[in-house]
Amino acid sequence: MSLDLRADPIDLTAALVDVPSESHHEKRLTDMVEIALREQAPAFQIMRSGNVVLARTDRGMAQRVILAGHLDTVPIADNVPSRRDGDILHGCGTVDMKSGDAVFLHLAATLENPRFDLTLIFYDCEEIAAEHNGLARIERQMPEWLEADVAILGEPTAGVIEAGCQGTLRVNLAASGTRSHTARAWMGENAIHRLAPVLERLAAYEPRSIDIDGCVYREGLSAVRIDGGVAGNVVPDAASVDVNFRFAPDRSGEQALDHVREVFEGIELQWTVTDLSPGALPGLSNPAAAELVRAAGSVRAKYGWTDVSRFAARGVPAVNLGPGDPNLAHRRDEHVPVHQITDVTETLRAYLSS
Repeated sequence: MSLDLRADPIDLTAALVDVPSESHHEKRLTDMVEIALREQAPAFQIMRSGNVVLARTDRGMAQRVILAGHLDTVPIADNVPSRRDGDILHGCGTVDMKSGDAVFLHLAATLENPRFDLTLIFYDCEEIAAEHNGLARIERQMPEWLEADVAILGEPTAGVIEAGCQGTLRVNLAASGTRSHTARAWMGENAIHRLAPVLERLAAYEPRSIDIDGCVYREGLSAVRIDGGVAGNVVPDAASVDVNFRFAPDRSGEQALDHVREVFEGIELQWTVTDLSPGALPGLSNPAAAELVRAAGSVRAKYGWTDVSRFAARGVPAVNLGPGDPNLAHRRDEHVPVHQITDVTETLRAYLSS
C-alpha cells in the first residue's frame, strides 16, 4: 500500500486511518509518509529522525510557515479501518489528527509556487507522556527545524483557528495523620479530614477570564484525584489530593504556581509539583498570523494544552487549525464531516498561495 498525496484529502485521510499507528507503533505509517514525500513532493528536502519525518523548502522566500502534525493515535477501539457513511468519515484518528495530516501532505504535493518557504513536521508519540513526544525531541536535538514566522498545528478545531493555548499545572497536596481503630477514632488523626480545607477553597474558587488578542481564555482550578484510606475500620494516616490549574497564557509557569499557593495559603500540607507546562500567547499581532486569521475568517481561544506552546516559547506565533470536532477525539465513535477536510484544505491553500 502506498499513499497518493495528490488524491482528494478526504481519501487520503481514510488511507492514513487505515494504517494503525498507536503511540510507539508509528513506524509503518512514518515509512509511508517519508516515501510518499520523497516521490511526490520534489521541492522539499526530506530528513528522517527516528519516527519523525521532516521536510522543508529553501526557495529564499521572505517568510517561513511550519505545518506540523502528529502521526500517532490513542489505542484503537474497534474503529479501524475507516468507514464512510455519506458525508461522515469514521475511524480512529479521523479527528485527532490524521485529517489534519492529510491536508498538510496534500498541500505539500499540490501547491504550486507557494509564497512562503514551508517546513513540514510529522512526528510521533504526542498522545502519551511528554518525555516521549517526537516534536519535543526535535526541539532539543535540531531546534533549527522549529524556526519560522508562524506555525500551524493540524489539531482538530472544526476548521476554526484556535489561537495559543492554556498552560497546565498539577500539584499534589499530601496530608499525614495518625492511624487508629475507628472504634477509638479519637486516638488517631484522620489524614483525609485534613484535606477538607483544600476542597472548601476549590468549591469557592472563582476562575478568571481574560481577553488576549480577541481570544477569551477562561481559567479553571479543579481537584482531579483523591487518594487515601486503609480499611473500613482504620482511621487513615495518609491522604492526598491532586489539583489541576488550567491557566491563561498571560501567566508564566511560576506565576501560575504562585497563584495556586495563594489560593491554599495557610493550609499546612506537603506540596509536590507533578506537571507544569506553560501556555502559549496567541501572537495574532504578528503580520503572518494576522493574515492567516483573515484567511480563515474566525478565531477563538484554545482551551487545553497543545504543542503550539513549544513554538510560542521560541517566539514563533502558532495556531491550531484542523478538521474535526475536538470533543470527538479519542472516542470509539470518532468521526469527521468530510466538508471540514475540504474547507481547511482550501483555507490553507488560499493563505499559502494567494
